[in-house]
Amino acid sequence: VQLQASGGGLVQAGGSLRLSCAASARIFSSYAIGWFRQAPGKEREFVAAISWNGGRTSYADSVKGRFTISRDSAKATVFLQMNNLKPEDTAVYYCAASKYSGELTSQPYEYDYWGQGTLVTVSS
Repeated sequence: VQLQASGGGLVQAGGSLRLSCAASARIFSSYAIGWFRQAPGKEREFVAAISWNGGRTSYADSVKGRFTISRDSAKATVFLQMNNLKPEDTAVYYCAASKYSGELTSQPYEYDYWGQGTLVTVSS
């Protein structure tokens, strides 16, 4: 398994969750990691991404100031800290790895590997 996402659950609006994406050593050392989400009946959308060395991050406007992406080299894991959650954040969240050499990309087709999803449900 190249990527494994975990940490989803049920939380009330205004609460917090931290998602984890455990990566293989090969992926973690050279790929950018992104988080995407897909709500029922909607297309998959970009949430956040972090470069292979952690030097750059990128966020969707809808989560800026509430979500933080980070990486722990010792654990080969990327985290998505989600604060002040809103009902509209409800979705299945996926982590993905991109070898794209340009700027951090928000395009799903530029990601080469995908983990299984983890469900986040935010109640009002």
